Amino acid sequence: MNSSWSRFNVTSIVLGFAFLYLPIVLLVVFSFNESKLVTVWGGFSTKWYGSLFQNKGLMDAAWVTARVALISATVATVLGTLAALTLTRYTRFRGRVLFSGMVFAPLVMPEVITGLSLLLLFVAVGLDRGFLTVTLAHITLTMCFVAVVVQSRLLTFDRSLEEAAMDLGAPPVKTFFQITFPVILPAIISGWMLAFTLSLDDLVIASFTSGPGATTLPMKIYSQVRLGVTPEINAACTILIAVVAIGVIAASVVNKQREVQRLRDEQAAQRG
Repeated sequence: MNSSWSRFNVTSIVLGFAFLYLPIVLLVVFSFNESKLVTVWGGFSTKWYGSLFQNKGLMDAAWVTARVALISATVATVLGTLAALTLTRYTRFRGRVLFSGMVFAPLVMPEVITGLSLLLLFVAVGLDRGFLTVTLAHITLTMCFVAVVVQSRLLTFDRSLEEAAMDLGAPPVKTFFQITFPVILPAIISGWMLAFTLSLDDLVIASFTSGPGATTLPMKIYSQVRLGVTPEINAACTILIAVVAIGVIAASVVNKQREVQRLRDEQAAQRG
């Protein structure tokens, strides 16, 4: 029985991973296809990557996407960290429930509703749609994810470390940057990476809030896919996958190194 269940579990896992990742593998493989037909293998070639970098439309969209993702992820990380600190450290203040609901609303709100709401807001205030509106929309979308990640770390944070530092005369600002910030930094980095990835991937909200000169790469790819998939799109998607994968791996390595260093410091403190 155990062997039967074991084979069933292994088969289920293999089929599940194949369903999730086999399309991505095929996309990467066919990005190196010599043939212009994306479903017919014609031999190994990197010519479509060269063609991609000569495609001004795709490169402009990629540059817009990178700038939006960098700016929105950075601002969302700052705002999300402040929101997490507020919700964790100040458990009683007037309007806390409303504030918490507004921070986490984008988590459960359909992206179509969020995009339409932001579009109506920008129209109401007379803000022309473009790079700024897409960036503001992505900040709104990703800030809540950063707040969740940082808040989960703050909930397990030993506040006696802060109290000891302040008892020794350290002001609150110095205590935060020398005690609290290094401890929650892995969570902040993870939140930034999550916000950056979500911004790179977003299509729905960007479609509502973009304007002339602010076409993101997902929007450009979607508009071209409607006319047929080309090897250049496969190459662009492969590069996007590689950027996200490298970022996730780098964040994981940094977090692991910091965790190892923290354990070493704790062991050294116990020996001392």
